[in-house]
Amino acid sequence: MKNILFAASEAVPFVKTGGLADVVGALPKCCDKRYFDVRVIIPKYLCIPEEMRAKFVYVNHFYMYYNGQDRYVGILKYEDAGVTYYLIDNEGYFSGYAPYGDWLYDLEKFAFFSQAVLSALPVIGFRPDIIHCHDWQTALIPVYLKDHFQGGEFFRGIKTVLTIHNLKFQGVWDVGTVQRLTGLSDYYFTPDKLEAYRNGNYLKGGIVYADAVTTVSESYAEEIQSPFYGEGLDGLMRARRNDLRGIVNGIDYEIYNPETDPLIVKNYDLDRFRKEKKKNKLALQRQLGLAENDKCFMLGIVSRLTSQKGLDLIQCVMDELCGEDVQLIVLGTGEGRYENMLRYFDWKYHDRVSAQIYYSEELAHRIYAGCDAYLMPSLFEPCGLSQLIALRYGTVPIVRETGGLRDTVEPYNEYEGTGTGFSFANYNAHEMLRVVNYAKMIFRDRRRDWNRIVDRAMEQDFSWKRSALKYQELYDWLAGAKTE
Repeated sequence: MKNILFAASEAVPFVKTGGLADVVGALPKCCDKRYFDVRVIIPKYLCIPEEMRAKFVYVNHFYMYYNGQDRYVGILKYEDAGVTYYLIDNEGYFSGYAPYGDWLYDLEKFAFFSQAVLSALPVIGFRPDIIHCHDWQTALIPVYLKDHFQGGEFFRGIKTVLTIHNLKFQGVWDVGTVQRLTGLSDYYFTPDKLEAYRNGNYLKGGIVYADAVTTVSESYAEEIQSPFYGEGLDGLMRARRNDLRGIVNGIDYEIYNPETDPLIVKNYDLDRFRKEKKKNKLALQRQLGLAENDKCFMLGIVSRLTSQKGLDLIQCVMDELCGEDVQLIVLGTGEGRYENMLRYFDWKYHDRVSAQIYYSEELAHRIYAGCDAYLMPSLFEPCGLSQLIALRYGTVPIVRETGGLRDTVEPYNEYEGTGTGFSFANYNAHEMLRVVNYAKMIFRDRRRDWNRIVDRAMEQDFSWKRSALKYQELYDWLAGAKTE
């Protein structure tokens, strides 16, 4: 039995701001419990729903010297679906209304959290063989293991994995501040360790000191070794290429299941989508005030509205995109310029464009179930979950060939009769438009071919069980043994 500890800043079902929480919430449940005892440790935020906090069980507490004074560290426990969750309590650091806020304060509280995680392990009596760290918020753990905690017998031999969910976010501030917050000596602030371009960099420290580094798709693992995608760390990623691997995220196949989903109007499966899926489409058109027409080609987008998501391309060709036989539904919030752009086109093409500038889980599910195609023209995409959900619901993805989009969507080949979606290579608006129009032509004029694409899409397996097997192989390799 191997002991694995996930250390992260968020996890479903406690608190979620993005895909990181889905990974930390789902992956431990899918690991084979015959061979792996996987536990999770996160901060005990005040913004965790009160009814859930009421179920936490007090374990112990102690005081830890951090940033010039002794700080309280409480440890609470919660068990769900065979997984034990530990929560680190300190109201001074974790009492905000959201997990993240002020950048400088976030740097301080996650340096505290990283030290508290390691300090808590002997107290709870759980010695992990591997600590699996996630993103910059826990990237100091591999560094502290080699520094503050290297002398103790308890910590000797513990290995670390660092998963990069998005290389863009690194935890960066000036060297003096980072040195004060981390308590690390001058030795660590050189260009081959935590210093990067005259700043201190939490994520870089984790990449340097972790025993293995993963990211959330094979293509993204290759891309971040290049200057365009490397966010200033491409040289380091190339240096660590032998310890770097990409493992595609999964989605929860119980939550995202068109056959049983309680949030959609009409349930369907692979055998019944030809008749039943369009009922979701008509209901969605009715709900959003669009022209009710099941022959119209309906595109969906559920996304943060940021430059990363390719909204510049959509803006360039919006008038051409919103032809008379196309409808576009967008759900999400983000940068004001994109929100306003979408509101404008909603006003201009009120029967064809619906811009819902907020977030609703129910409407998201209805978009995945009701649309014909799902548009995801990202500038970069470490993994992406939306295209996996779209495949599950038989909503054909139209994506740019980058990161996890390239790894999970097989482009349609009309000559071989293969493919689960449509894709384009260059970050170019008219190339995107050409592919959308090609997909629309297949949908409108060659419906039998379109339905076969849907068939293949819905047959794909991007459940967490598949991803968990690859993580288990990594844990075995790190621990130096194979399970039977």
